[in-house]
Amino acid sequence: MARALLLVVSLAVLGNVFITQAAFAPGLIVDMAKILMDNYCSPEKLTGMQDAIDAASSNTEILSIPDPETLANVLTAGVQSTINDPRLVISYEPNYVPVVPPQFPPLPPDQLIAMLQNSIKLEVLEGNIGYLRIDHIIGEEMAEKIGPLLLELVWNKILPTSALIFDLRYTGSGDLSGIPYIVSYFTDSEPLIHIDSVYNRASDTTTELWSMPALLGQRYGTKKPLVLLTSKNTKGIAEDVVYCLKNLKRATVVGEKTAGGSVKIDKIKVGDSDFYLAIPSAKSINPITGNTWEVTGVTPDIEIDPEDALAKAIEIINLRAQIPAIVEGAGALVAENYAFESVGAVVAEKLNGTLASGEYSMVSSKEELETKLTADLKTLSGDKSLKTTHNTPALPPMDYTPEMFIQLIKVSFQTDVFENNIGYLRFDMFGDFEEVRAIAQIIVEHVWNKVVNTDGMIVDLRNNIGGPTTAIAGFCSYFFDADKQVLLDKLYDRPSGTTKELWTLPELTGTRYGTKKSLLILTSGATAGAAEEFVYIMKKHGRAMIVGETTSGSSHPPNTFRVGESDIFLSIPTVHSDTTQGPAWEGAGIAPHIPVPAEAALDTAKGILMKHFGSQK
Repeated sequence: MARALLLVVSLAVLGNVFITQAAFAPGLIVDMAKILMDNYCSPEKLTGMQDAIDAASSNTEILSIPDPETLANVLTAGVQSTINDPRLVISYEPNYVPVVPPQFPPLPPDQLIAMLQNSIKLEVLEGNIGYLRIDHIIGEEMAEKIGPLLLELVWNKILPTSALIFDLRYTGSGDLSGIPYIVSYFTDSEPLIHIDSVYNRASDTTTELWSMPALLGQRYGTKKPLVLLTSKNTKGIAEDVVYCLKNLKRATVVGEKTAGGSVKIDKIKVGDSDFYLAIPSAKSINPITGNTWEVTGVTPDIEIDPEDALAKAIEIINLRAQIPAIVEGAGALVAENYAFESVGAVVAEKLNGTLASGEYSMVSSKEELETKLTADLKTLSGDKSLKTTHNTPALPPMDYTPEMFIQLIKVSFQTDVFENNIGYLRFDMFGDFEEVRAIAQIIVEHVWNKVVNTDGMIVDLRNNIGGPTTAIAGFCSYFFDADKQVLLDKLYDRPSGTTKELWTLPELTGTRYGTKKSLLILTSGATAGAAEEFVYIMKKHGRAMIVGETTSGSSHPPNTFRVGESDIFLSIPTVHSDTTQGPAWEGAGIAPHIPVPAEAALDTAKGILMKHFGSQK
């Protein structure tokens, strides 16, 4: 009842500013209420309106506003705020003349052709991209009259293009019956698609709009790119077309959010007065979304200033023309270079299948392509290291002084000696062998010598994200004896088809820790790459106890490959550890001997060693 008394309340509340006390017949309010009840497209919002009419009819104390235009504004504000619909507008127009659609007499062919050429803009842009602009969407009746001419002058010139930009930035009018025609030219003949449902309040009927099985001329189809341009001037029926094609995932919308108009607005005279009520008498409900574009408008896929929309659309279409070659090229690189050959072949095959299914057809930017390609590569391979990347050039070598090296090493390594002579060593990335070899003596003096004489050691790799594996054999060698070389691992390199054996080194800088003293390694889910290879070797050879969490399960350091001549690059792991005894660590990670949360790993390791050394006393 409170909602239903909207007109009475709006007068009482809003009238305080403008209204003077006077007698005012309630007929205007009653007539407007009846118009709302009989014509408003969402009658469920008007529950109790009859009670409002009765209350208004019997009310002799209603305030009046002598200025009719002010009254119209007050009534509009009350109606809009109460029903929450900005399309409801009451106006005072004593000289209003209803708009009647012009009835054109039959035009001779030359004049009809000139009219079409002036109302439709058509162009074939560079790269065989079609451009079509229409500012009014014609209905079924007009389409039947001028269809053959439209086919000859417009559509047959659009059909051979490789992609189409459909400009609706200035389309502010149209006929509801034209929606199925336009949508159908960009869909297949079968199966038929339910594209819209329009409820008409006056007739209390719902009309379903379906794609059409037969059309004049050929369809543009579903394979070629379609980009719709929009602006705040895109209104009404044009919004319906945009909403349908967007949610069918047939078109990419570029530009500005549309007006948020209505499928149908009627302007109805209020009784015998000079007041008129603009009222939405029909509403669109999209069967795909269960929602509507009315009032809220259609949000574009790519929001950009309408003036820049055409250039952006051309950029998107040019990118999409390259995508098949990029995806196929990515698959070929994986098949030829991925460390695990059988997996690489499957990834390439399935990636091409994904391309053929149309999953890449709506990609609109390089960033979106990289995101999609990375997600597919990871999903198809199960390898988080197989992905797109950026071709970042290597930094030039730095000319460090010995003092600078010392400072760098001090911040890169953390050492400590705990109770019972337990050594602690932490570093968060492995270095390249050649770089490490050049400063090996400095590392030994300022790091290694602080822990080498301990009775047991904890190597903390919980935050070690990897790095090159070229120094792995050397680091491992410090924890084995010099009298016997140990085969640490076999690394298979896919591009070259060769296997490299990793052996302990017979000669090292500094003193070995050897095989007799206790060694515990701390891990977490962040322990990755080269650090995992070190953990894998030490665990496989029984040289260390692993404490913490299962490692990342990444890969040996990947190589970067350019996809064809594009600016898309792939990060592809090309090397894997020895799998003759079963899977190594890539993908699955390395499970610890003592599983504990990463943050508890150090205390757990210290406790193990404390207990071990305590039992020896």
